[in-house]
Amino acid sequence: MKGVYINFFVTERAEHEGILLYTWLLQEARKLGLRGGTALRGVAGFGRHGKMHEESFFELAPDLPLEVGFVASEAVVDKLLAAIESANLKLLYTRQAVEFGVTGESR
Repeated sequence: MKGVYINFFVTERAEHEGILLYTWLLQEARKLGLRGGTALRGVAGFGRHGKMHEESFFELAPDLPLEVGFVASEAVVDKLLAAIESANLKLLYTRQAVEFGVTGESR
């Protein structure tokens, strides 16, 4: 199948309406019918504001970078982006055309 891979870059403590942002993204995607999504934690990183996010020995609650990704049709990804805009969120994302499927199933 042809579709889109979209991923969002957030930090693990970022919230929206009292919910962790990565959890909100996963829940919103599920509501829209996406069949899966993944939140991956980065070891370290920095964003557009230049602040380093990394785990250190002395920090009890680090704010590490996360990448939240989904693979879906163009139409469903457009709906997800519309939901994010409706929530007035400003998130960095990348969007790439991909081919996807499930092994063992006929094309």
